[in-house]
Amino acid sequence: MNFSRIKIQYICKAINFIFLFSFYQIACQNTKNNIGKLSNNQSCDSLIIAPFHGTIFIDPDIVTPEDYSTFINLSYNGRAERIMFDRRVADWITSTPYLFPANYDDSIQIEIQVNPEFGDLASAKLQAEKFAPVIGQLSTELRKDVQTVWIHKGNYPFGGGNNNLLIHTDYSELNYEEQGILEETLIHEAAHTSLDAYHAENSLWLDAQKADCGFISSYAEEHPLREDIAESFLPYFAIRYRSDRISEELKISIESTISNRIEYFDNQNFNMYPVEK
Repeated sequence: MNFSRIKIQYICKAINFIFLFSFYQIACQNTKNNIGKLSNNQSCDSLIIAPFHGTIFIDPDIVTPEDYSTFINLSYNGRAERIMFDRRVADWITSTPYLFPANYDDSIQIEIQVNPEFGDLASAKLQAEKFAPVIGQLSTELRKDVQTVWIHKGNYPFGGGNNNLLIHTDYSELNYEEQGILEETLIHEAAHTSLDAYHAENSLWLDAQKADCGFISSYAEEHPLREDIAESFLPYFAIRYRSDRISEELKISIESTISNRIEYFDNQNFNMYPVEK
């Protein structure tokens, strides 16, 4: 297998990789300039102030460790050369990770690639076994395009896109796990992986974005094409599937800020298994 060619292909794909660059800066600015210009000659009097900075923090109990996981098992498939992205060097690396195919009960299989820096097979397997069940709590819709998971050490945020979920374990422990938002963070990143390509530039989504006259978070507002789907989907999930776990105040805040986006998501016929059985 020609890995030089593969690396070139991956670098090309990185143009669309959610965590490498500040994408679409001109397009983002154009979108911001057009916010408030609605159809039928209507317009927003003013932009709604985003109620949150980032939505992964809105409630740590939207998904909990006790919730059902579709994860069945994982096996060990040796070590082999793979091209992975590593935030610590902000670049692609060629490595020979430990490979663990993880099986889920909706017929999805994901190859979990664990950086050999963890030391030995037992230590690498502990990492795969830690994250595979949490990934199994994601709906089928959010896992449908996840083909691989990269697990590294390092104090850097997670990432999504490129048919992958990127995990840095030190940052996970100090931030996501400490705050109880590991599951919520993976929803955000998986939305990048499995939803962005279909919806972020969909004309109906952009219409809903304009009609809402604002964004659910300042992070989404700063990056309307790159982050708005992922920032909006977790709040949508909270009010549609976990409304009994969030406060009425939070529910009202979400519904009043992104009502048109909520309607857009409602119309997509997402496969929400195992949330909906």
